[in-house]
This record gives sequence, structure tokens and C-alpha cells, in this order.
Amino acid sequence: MPDLGRLTDVTLGPLSDALATAGDGATSMEEVANRIVKYLYENLAHEATGERSCALVRFYKTHAFGLLDPELREFAERLLGHAPESDDMKCLVLLATAGEKAEWNSRANSVGHKAIPLPSEEAVSQIPMISGLIGQLGLDVNALIKPDPALLADLDKRTYNAFHVLEAVGSPYIPAQEEFVIPYGVRSVLGFGGMLTTGDLFTVILFAKVRIMPETSDLVKSLALRVKEAVEPFAAEKVFA
Repeated sequence: MPDLGRLTDVTLGPLSDALATAGDGATSMEEVANRIVKYLYENLAHEATGERSCALVRFYKTHAFGLLDPELREFAERLLGHAPESDDMKCLVLLATAGEKAEWNSRANSVGHKAIPLPSEEAVSQIPMISGLIGQLGLDVNALIKPDPALLADLDKRTYNAFHVLEAVGSPYIPAQEEFVIPYGVRSVLGFGGMLTTGDLFTVILFAKVRIMPETSDLVKSLALRVKEAVEPFAAEKVFA
């Protein structure tokens, strides 16, 4: 089992291969996303003790408000405080989750992250973790919330950076310090992702109980391509199970 705190090119190889084949036989992106987060949660472990490296692993994808099911639309509206101006408004949707607590293993049980509305650049700037994620990945917020069809091909082919928070405790990018970060021993946070051909962002975020150094964040950027290969066939249709 790879040690997240000590990843190398050698130990990254089997991990990359496993993610690339996560879509085999699947019927929806949600099914693939569940396989990915469960694999990462269950297989990333401390080399000496076997203790799992992550408290929580999550997979998010942006999705148009009008294409969400009624429950997710209601959730997004409640967070927004009113009906969106357009059904095209992007929401950051929790597609899959795996973690230590039983309720962290079903997206349906999420209290505050099922579908986060992204109505404007200003609104995104008010959510430190999301704005930090988008910025560190190297994305332009406006390109994400209002994709330009003429630029999608370029965005789709780009290689993106990783989202990395070396010290989770006290970081403005990681909310719920007292409720989550401190009690569950979250030390670092690592995310990787990119853009799908639909103009939607996908990202995997690992809330790690080990310290993740910058060189590890550089290594995992390649995993984004493996994940994209697995989920892209379901990008236009069959997102949800």
C-alpha cells in the first residue's frame, strides 16, 4: 500500500494504473468516482503501521443547476438564499466520498457540501477553500463558472497543478477547524483535477493525517489524467448513478 507521505515515482505507478481502470464496466460517473475515493481511502496507508493516510477523500464535479435532481436543486437554492438567475449556474457537486465516519461514506448524508452554488466570481471568492482550489489548480474562475465554448478544447487538454495545503491546522483554506481538522488529526490537504470536455471541473481532495510535502503534490498531478480517462466517458451523460 503506498504511503501518501512518502510517495515516489515507483509507488505512484500502481496507484496510477488502478485509477486509470476505475471506469472499467461502470455505468455512471458517480460509480467511477465512488471507486476512486474508496480505493484511495483504503489503499493509501502508513508504510510501517498500516494506518490509513486519510481521514476523508472526496470527489467533486461542477454541474449546471438545471441538470441537478430536485433534491440537489433545493439544497443549492437553500445555500444561495434564492432561486438562481439561470439554470446554467454552476454548482460544485459532491459526487463521491469515503472516510472514517459512517456518514462520510455516502454523498446523500453530507450536511453542507452536496451542491455548492457558484453564481459569480465574487461569490466564489467568499469561499476560501473553493477559491484556493481553483486558484492553485491554475484555473480562471470565470472560465469555470461561465465556460466559453471556443476555449473548451484548450482547457480540456491542459495539465493542471495540484491543490496543496501543507499545514491544515489554522489554514484559512480549510474550514471546520474545531469540528473536523483538529479532532480527526488532519495535517495536510491535497487535491488534483482538471477540466472535462463538457467544461466542467472535476477534483479529488484528500484530507490527510500525514504531512504531505510539496514534492508529493508535484507527483500527484499526473493522477489527474488517469482520473479523467476513467470519468470522461460519462461526462456528457450518465453522471449520476
